[in-house]
Amino acid sequence: MTNHIVVLGAGYAGLGAAKRAARRLRSTGVRVTLVNAADRFVERVRLHQLAAGQRLPDLPLAGLLDGTGVELVVAQVTGLDLRARTVQLDGSPYTLSYDVLVYALGSAADLDTVPGVREHACPIATEGDAVRLRARLAGPGAVTVVGGGLTGIETAAELAETRPELRVELLCAGPVAPGLSVRARRHVHRAFARLGVAVREHEPVAKVGPDGVLLEGGDEVPARTVVWAGGFRVSPLAAASGLRTDGEGRMVVDRSLRSVSHPEVFGVGDAAAPPGERSRMSCQTGLPMGLCTGDAVAGLVAGREPGPARFRHVWRNVSLGRRDGVTQVTRADDSPLDVVLTGRASAAFKESIIRGTVSAMRHPGPWL
Repeated sequence: MTNHIVVLGAGYAGLGAAKRAARRLRSTGVRVTLVNAADRFVERVRLHQLAAGQRLPDLPLAGLLDGTGVELVVAQVTGLDLRARTVQLDGSPYTLSYDVLVYALGSAADLDTVPGVREHACPIATEGDAVRLRARLAGPGAVTVVGGGLTGIETAAELAETRPELRVELLCAGPVAPGLSVRARRHVHRAFARLGVAVREHEPVAKVGPDGVLLEGGDEVPARTVVWAGGFRVSPLAAASGLRTDGEGRMVVDRSLRSVSHPEVFGVGDAAAPPGERSRMSCQTGLPMGLCTGDAVAGLVAGREPGPARFRHVWRNVSLGRRDGVTQVTRADDSPLDVVLTGRASAAFKESIIRGTVSAMRHPGPWL
């Protein structure tokens, strides 16, 4: 019998799963507990704005959970005992027992693949990272952003627009925005030229030092600050606990997002590896995965086996400062179509999506 559902992580996936499960199970007496290391919801898609010195909305989790019946525990997860079905925490209540567990601990910056990154670079994967980077950027100087994916692109553009006294350079191991169409990539390059961002493509970084980076080709790129957006990794907790994981440490799940080794555990968001094509790390996939899992958990309580989770890619929204952007329409498998929205229209579209998502989380309608 299922009496207690525990959700680990209050990002888009975890918060969506907890709220959807609680909504579906409101009259059953089943407890839903959400565990998160901080007491606030972090809009990860806005961290480049925070690093550039802009203020972000304050979103206490208690407010987002008000009236849902979800119990919030603010603590760091330190371990899982899959045999005993318990979660160990670094704060009160220190141990939680569960009947069903939703694992949504997300991802963090990869600081160890390239030498010197952990010691000398500034990541931008968490709110704390963004706050520390903002402090580091006080005053003029050269800033090198490493990473040609969406995080690197958005960070370089935001810094260049908001802080024109900075000399911003973007280094990429391959091309800029490899997942976008040719048309979209051209717009990104035009935006960088307008903002004064120097771009070096196909220049892998071999090492990060206190005064800049060393490229694999031997060139040195001096910089007062190196911003690392060169990749992400998941927590080692899933693998360490005995859950089956892939080569990157993500929990291997079936089409219903249940662990293939422990069916009482669901994996959602960045930390999960569903079958088929790799799921891009994004709120666009994380939130639907969470909602599907909330439905599946509620179905288990009612005695129904979960069916396949249904979510798909639709677009990629890329900020290029506050007044420009690229919206790349994609196929369901995330491959780009030759349909692109750019400029102020794209920037306004992305802003409406972000605000709408948070508004729905604060004042849920029938869908959440």
